[in-house]
Amino acid sequence: LCARPNFWLCELWNEGNPFAWHLSLESKLVFSSNNEDYLKSLGFPRPYCNCFHDCMKFYTLFKDAQKSIAIRPSSRVFDLSTIFLSIRNIATCYSLGMSETPVFSRNSALHIGEYSLNITNEAYEILLRSRILCTRGYGPNISDQEFRIAASQFEKINDWMAFLVKGVSIDC
Repeated sequence: LCARPNFWLCELWNEGNPFAWHLSLESKLVFSSNNEDYLKSLGFPRPYCNCFHDCMKFYTLFKDAQKSIAIRPSSRVFDLSTIFLSIRNIATCYSLGMSETPVFSRNSALHIGEYSLNITNEAYEILLRSRILCTRGYGPNISDQEFRIAASQFEKINDWMAFLVKGVSIDC
């Protein structure tokens, strides 16, 4: 149980948050003035017990982004970015909660074995590019044709997310 001065980090550790698990399993110490690896000193976070809740949250985020596109086409790059975020995060949460090997990468949805997302590479790249456009403001804008390519995969994405949510155990 974490009881250190970095309250927000301890809260993440104590709730078994996916970001805490990501830091715990994949962080590398680059520099420490006192040679202490603070994150390693915290030990492992508590077990991840919010898989169902988190997967539902990202599934709902996906559906909300789809609705937003229909209502406000002017925000479609933002909404495509949100769809990418929901895809990545539901896959990360699913892998942490339901498998032996959690996947925290940007492309986690493509690396969860038999449960990986199966959409066209072109559509996936457009969604990823939308995310980079929204978070970094870098890259060419999404054309109308590219939007249609990405949107053509929404039903497959919805079915995949529904399948993952259905397979998740209720939180511990």
